Amino acid sequence: MASYNQGCLILVGILVTLSLPYSHAFWRNENKIQTAVFLSPKFVLGPGSVENRFYYNVDFPKGHIAVKSFDAEVIDEAGNPIPLHETYLHHWVVVRYYVRKGVEISEVDDPRKFNESDYISGRNSGICQNLGQFFGLGSETRKTSTHVPNPYGIEAGNPAEIPSGFEEQWMLNVHAIDTRGAEDKLGCTECRCDLYNITVDEYGRPLRPDYKGGLLCCYDHTQCKVKHGFEAVRRALYLRYTVTWVDMDRSVLPVKIYIFDITDGWKRSRSSTGIIAEHECKVEYDIESCDATGMGDDGCIDTRRISLDMPFGGYLIYGVAHQHSGGTGSALYREDGQLMCSSLPTYGEGEEPGNEAGYIVGMTTCYPKPGTVEISKGETLILESNYSRIRHHTGVMGLFYILVADELPKPMHALHTVVQTQDSIMVVTILWAAVALIGVVAVIAVAVHYRLKREGEDGYEAIGM
Repeated sequence: MASYNQGCLILVGILVTLSLPYSHAFWRNENKIQTAVFLSPKFVLGPGSVENRFYYNVDFPKGHIAVKSFDAEVIDEAGNPIPLHETYLHHWVVVRYYVRKGVEISEVDDPRKFNESDYISGRNSGICQNLGQFFGLGSETRKTSTHVPNPYGIEAGNPAEIPSGFEEQWMLNVHAIDTRGAEDKLGCTECRCDLYNITVDEYGRPLRPDYKGGLLCCYDHTQCKVKHGFEAVRRALYLRYTVTWVDMDRSVLPVKIYIFDITDGWKRSRSSTGIIAEHECKVEYDIESCDATGMGDDGCIDTRRISLDMPFGGYLIYGVAHQHSGGTGSALYREDGQLMCSSLPTYGEGEEPGNEAGYIVGMTTCYPKPGTVEISKGETLILESNYSRIRHHTGVMGLFYILVADELPKPMHALHTVVQTQDSIMVVTILWAAVALIGVVAVIAVAVHYRLKREGEDGYEAIGM
């Protein structure tokens, strides 16, 4: 009986294994997940002051790697997380670039100061020319997942992509606003020009008369109004960022980063091709409040939708939106209205870091099952961004990040892990022959079992069953 049972178990096990179309157990990613924690250069803020600097050649994992996540938050010198109601993190972004070997770039306020022959952009694959970052979030950074699922990763350090005579480096932009003692905390975070007493941009150019607030009014070293007599110490802060990655190998499938913007002014025409030069992405916009005699809260929503033709194709792996306070969610649809991915804000309810009342502390993400959401080259997608209109908002954003893979994981048949040589057909034949032999042995065992049963219990004892 023992031989009979063992033969059946082996047969069933092999047949079940052969029937599996996919098996993550057989992916040959032998590289372990690695993690490193880095700090940005120190920046010092006092009540109402603004930090918006660009730090070049920041710390980043070396080698040919696949990034699996990138997370960040503002901390003090003791490593304590700083709440948004004290220092508002408007945004942080990380951009890749290539610099000529021997040329040192540590911190430059104005990228236009670069010698063009020494600097090459390494932007993402998106369609907005001024949104070239690889990673980036805002106030939602602590509770927004950035994990890239297996077997995918964001490729970096590929020697084949680095121009000859150059090296790959990374730039970090941190935009933080100290709102301790502010007359209007939300107004400071929305960069209302009157609160900053700003009439010209950082290059001294006059602002247009209808510009009420946004990035042009809260540039580096500007000052938002604080309550008369309020005093608080200036303090040193850092952006602490954590990167996880694996070494790149053939088992990791690279994904491309695309960023869409609800303010994109692209319009379809007979001559349009969808290339970057056709996309004018303004990045920010204002939300007008509902009329005093108008709709109730449920109907007081600003909804904006734009259509974009995709100059690429592939499989959607991940998606997330970026919105400011007042945001109620964003989504990506097919032209027929089919939902592809949605991202909703989480608002805080307390005082502690990661749960600050009135602030967006997280955005939901979507992780479609690989292969279920395919984008066809030339397909028209609809981006939607929704904000509450209960009050006026300035400088809000409606960005949508997606990760797209050119290919799906190939079926890793159990036999495929055995078949690694030019004699694959022979190996498969032998394995199937072995399966057939086990089947024959099992049948014989059944026949012997019933024959011995007829002969009585003594027969069982005689052969040890």
